[in-house]
Amino acid sequence: MTTVYEKPVTARLERLPSLPSRPPWQVLAVLMLAGCLSSAAGAVVAPVFPDIVEQFGLSSRWAGVLVSAHTLTTALASLVFGLMASRLGSVRILTYGLLGYGIFGSLGAMAHGFWGILLSRALVGMASGGIGAGSIGILSNLYDGEARTRMMGYATSALATATVIFPILGGWLGLYHWRWAFVLYGLGLPAALASLWILPRGRRRAASLPQAQGIGTIIRQSRVLLLLLALATASAIFYVVVVYAPLYLKQAIDASSLLNGFVLAARSVGAAVIAAVGAAKVSKRLGAGGAIATGFLLMAISLATIPNVLSPLLMLLAGLLFGLGFGLVMPNFYSALAELSPDSQRSGLLAIGTGCASLGQFISPFIFGPVWASAGTDVFYLAAVIAATVGLLNWLRR
Repeated sequence: MTTVYEKPVTARLERLPSLPSRPPWQVLAVLMLAGCLSSAAGAVVAPVFPDIVEQFGLSSRWAGVLVSAHTLTTALASLVFGLMASRLGSVRILTYGLLGYGIFGSLGAMAHGFWGILLSRALVGMASGGIGAGSIGILSNLYDGEARTRMMGYATSALATATVIFPILGGWLGLYHWRWAFVLYGLGLPAALASLWILPRGRRRAASLPQAQGIGTIIRQSRVLLLLLALATASAIFYVVVVYAPLYLKQAIDASSLLNGFVLAARSVGAAVIAAVGAAKVSKRLGAGGAIATGFLLMAISLATIPNVLSPLLMLLAGLLFGLGFGLVMPNFYSALAELSPDSQRSGLLAIGTGCASLGQFISPFIFGPVWASAGTDVFYLAAVIAATVGLLNWLRR
């Protein structure tokens, strides 16, 4: 794909300086760690979610909001922090986000009541928005073209790896008590120290009005709007698995929090593998539209199989297939958005993309929660139909 705007001569986005004292792999390691924590914001509590629902006597119709509550504040914070990145620097935004993540997330372990946990989740979402805006902004400015797609794939792989590890850890800690799962958020504090020690500092500069106006012009393009809408849709479908698969397993086979953690982790294994080694190759062969379409179709097949299997092994395989599809979709979405923006607006546009993904996760329980409450496992078929439709449309437009 080609850029729809010529790059301005005078407006330049913050670029990372040379790294004489720190090897590039250390910078990437910190960025991947930060992305892992941001990605795990929902995965930490998902395995113990049925236990929280049971303790507080929540309605199955709206209980999913507790898992997705952080995504609304993530969406809003991503937009704000994305625009602030050029003023404060992406590294500062990232560090502040990690500090808030560690502090606010751990408060959930001490919350007394549903509303206390909900407040903690909302504050974690704000911090996660800063982490996402900072880390994606830095990555997008380090690489161009196919290298950027490959690095976005590595980033998605790291995020998926986090959602392999953290559900298992959260489920294991949940065997003792669901509150212990919230302790995992405290990892944001050493990650913040690592970012201060390793990441280079960009120069501060005032954010300009033309930058904000440029982003507004870009997002009015029909192709960009469709990408943002499809990104939100993919994230909403993703949360169908995160929220309702554990509830389904709890009802069907009385699954423990640890088993729920393993099932949720399985979908992330596929995402980690395909995002790291296959996303760029599939995109090069089929084009971004073809790769996105293939990913949505794989997700649809996986969703349709969930209500028809009760064996933990088959559930693991269904999760793996879903992860393969999701791992194809996300890096190609972000790479396509990066290609459609000039350098001076790239961080802001990618932050908007991150915000749309978070918004899709937040509205997911409002769309699918009533279906789960009234029709049970039909929620998986509905999500499968939506995924297949989006995949077909992307295939026709490729």
